[in-house]
Amino acid sequence: MRAFRRLVDAIQAEGSAALVTLARVEGSSPREAGARMVVRPSGGFYGTIGGGALEFAALDAAQAALRAGRGPAFRRSLALGPELGQCCGGRVEWRVETFDARDLDDLSTLAIADGGGSATLRARVGPDGRIERALRAVGDEEPRWTRQPGDGGWIEPIGTSARAVYLFGAGHVGRALALALAPLPFAVRWIDSRRDAFPAVAPANVALVFAPEPAAEIAGAPDGALVIVMTHSHALDLEIVAAALSAGRFDFVGLIGSSTKRARFLSQMRAAGVSEAALAHLVCPIGVADLESKDPAVIAASTAAQLLIVSERLGAEARGDVPRKRASIRMPA
Repeated sequence: MRAFRRLVDAIQAEGSAALVTLARVEGSSPREAGARMVVRPSGGFYGTIGGGALEFAALDAAQAALRAGRGPAFRRSLALGPELGQCCGGRVEWRVETFDARDLDDLSTLAIADGGGSATLRARVGPDGRIERALRAVGDEEPRWTRQPGDGGWIEPIGTSARAVYLFGAGHVGRALALALAPLPFAVRWIDSRRDAFPAVAPANVALVFAPEPAAEIAGAPDGALVIVMTHSHALDLEIVAAALSAGRFDFVGLIGSSTKRARFLSQMRAAGVSEAALAHLVCPIGVADLESKDPAVIAASTAAQLLIVSERLGAEARGDVPRKRASIRMPA
């Protein structure tokens, strides 16, 4: 959610708006620190901090703050079990901020940054009790919501940190997968050699690419992109997969098909001199384990879940975190 863009829109439409943020989370919680809602005086809101009694209480607090008018931010700490009857067992602390037309210039600047690439803000409580935010210098980013020592400030990540997905093939499953990835944190480059295979419109995070030689697109893919191959031709599938694996820059090269197709492709690529280390990154069949349906929408949902799992793992490894225990996914044998 582009929180600052939503704040600008709400103020322009209704004169004021509130921002609810989970400032701290201890133990089990339905959302992570940094989760947000933008609340309008009319009762409309965007985003979620976890739903249920927690969210209803936060919405009530935001509406009360809006009625009181623009003022200092305030915080409230709640034990989810004893105070709200939720079984999560943790404790959360939310912050409510109010804004009106006086804040439009500052919010518009933040909205522009929020609509671009991944960035961070340095935030702190100012002398008047309101939150002061400033964009941090490029190369001085923290990847997550982080508290800072000293003045009690914190880092707020904003913008887009979408992982690149190179999707080859605009058939039935390709179309279903492009739709499944639409609301997820991916930037999809959707490639096909048949111009008329694409739909008339595509989701905002999907770029349609007509490429007479699809395998040549691999050369321009960024390191760490997730590659998914499901074209209309097995020969073309093999060409793209071989190019992706030989590049040695992609941890996940997914191929639609059966175990038999996987074995045949591996045999052909070994004969062509592709190394075993490279072949280890081939994922075929694709999708989470134990879903056997061949319905395009089911394959797409299963593959989208797999891509989320892989992307989260790669992000954790890049940060040096220990990855969380994750769901079973089909990976190389």
